[in-house]
Amino acid sequence: MLASTSAARRELLERLELPFEQDAPDFDEAAHRERFDHMDDAAFALMLARGKAQSLASRYEGRWILAADQVAVLPGPPRRLLDKPGHEDVAVDHLMALSGRTHHLTTGVVLLHPSRGETHEAVDEQRLTLRAFDRAEAETYVRRYRPIECAGSYRIEDAGIKLFERIEGADYTGIMGLPLLAVARLLREVGVL
Repeated sequence: MLASTSAARRELLERLELPFEQDAPDFDEAAHRERFDHMDDAAFALMLARGKAQSLASRYEGRWILAADQVAVLPGPPRRLLDKPGHEDVAVDHLMALSGRTHHLTTGVVLLHPSRGETHEAVDEQRLTLRAFDRAEAETYVRRYRPIECAGSYRIEDAGIKLFERIEGADYTGIMGLPLLAVARLLREVGVL
């Protein structure tokens, strides 16, 4: 069970050629926003992914539940969490904050089997540097591609890749929302893959 309604996560997980279903987690990420200041990026992302997985535990007690959460963080001081923008103007503001700077994209992955009481976890971390660009370029990108549901307000799968100068990390699928190397490792650990 994939604890997400994201089309991008579904398409990524399909690459592993395993049957799965999707369901929307009943978990309010925004309600836990205040915890960000007291946790490191990995702990915060894992806490959110755990919440998503656990929210579906009673519906899927006998099944593996896979959940992930991604956080885009601009190091400080002050350290800044770049949530999913939700609106074009916020997405443009996020991109302008990232212009010419390096940020971290951290994805927490949780594989939970409620009836067995088993939880397996992994963290994927990327270090991304955007080149310097002006507001007009950011506005054009956001207006055309509408990355309003993306942490960091960009997608490397579309023309957003043109905004980047450098990407450092072990698994580019982590940037797209579901780090398949980590997911495959967890699934192999439990004998599913």
